[in-house]
Amino acid sequence: MITPQSALIYAMVMVSASDNDMTDAELNVIGRIVDLLPVFADYDRNLLPKTAATCADVLSSDNGLEDALDLIKASLPPHLRETAYAIACDVAAADRDAQQEELRLLEMLRWRLNLDRLTAAAIERGSRARFAVE
Repeated sequence: MITPQSALIYAMVMVSASDNDMTDAELNVIGRIVDLLPVFADYDRNLLPKTAATCADVLSSDNGLEDALDLIKASLPPHLRETAYAIACDVAAADRDAQQEELRLLEMLRWRLNLDRLTAAAIERGSRARFAVE
């Protein structure tokens, strides 16, 4: 198992990396989320690159995607599962161009975290609203 904060970072990194293009916008959003959300208050931000690299190592192993999703679910208390999905959606919305791979990863995350469709739709709509431009 990993810490809940690491599990949240894994969810964000996985969405960002799912289309093989971790954009500056996505990386900036990850950094801002870690800096601002109360769940990261006790997290050492200097560990962010190492946590992201560890996530990449897990993903590159055999059955990496399934293992990473299992690790996220096992490491998150139920009350942080919606948070994981919400911040993953924010990363997907960051560059205002969610790719099919990102949407598929979000769907897999939603299923693995046992989030109902109505809750997920509300979270997704909130992300679209936060990242809307003129």
